Amino acid sequence: MAGEAYLDYPKENIKSFLGEHPIEALFIPYAGVTLSYDTYETKVNDRFKEIGHSVKSIHHFENPIEAVLKAEAIVIGGGNTFELAKQLQNNKLIEPIVSKVKSGTPYIGWSAGSNMACPTIRTTNDMPIVEPESFNVLNLVPFQINPHYLDAHPEGHGGETREDRINEFIELNQNIYVVGLREGCMLKFENENLKLIGERKCRIFKYNNSPKELSKNDDFNFLLK
Repeated sequence: MAGEAYLDYPKENIKSFLGEHPIEALFIPYAGVTLSYDTYETKVNDRFKEIGHSVKSIHHFENPIEAVLKAEAIVIGGGNTFELAKQLQNNKLIEPIVSKVKSGTPYIGWSAGSNMACPTIRTTNDMPIVEPESFNVLNLVPFQINPHYLDAHPEGHGGETREDRINEFIELNQNIYVVGLREGCMLKFENENLKLIGERKCRIFKYNNSPKELSKNDDFNFLLK
């Protein structure tokens, strides 16, 4: 949430999701480009310790694949989505993460980490500062997320709005939904049930359909089909 301490808004939701038993989650900091992995790890760990959990960054492990396979939970932070995808692919981590999460290991991601849960990274907001092997990523959910979704068209801005860009995507990808996820909202997928958490609505895009505004009181399971 803008104006609040880092990860302060969702920390109680993270605590609820991980449970009461203390967990040392595997943290993947690869999206962090302008800060060191150690700094990023400390930043996240400080918040997790407030809720009785902790994180350890994958860069401390000699064998990152083994670290994934032994993880109690997997946490991927924000930053640049293209660099994140590239490092996951270079380290051969896509299939191990998918296998681990689908076996029941909790996955938490924000910003670039939420892009990573989608079939592809093609609805990220980031510049392609590096070239990954592929845009295909974890495919933990069958829809796309556009994090930090904004409705605004800033004064003096002559370019496309966020909605314009998403409309370009669905024009060429007609069978897939895109969720415009506004600040202060999160999606929770557990026990084959998907729901929105937060006081703001999210905006749902699909080709040949008018965008829909859905709240936490609405059913989101249609996105899973």
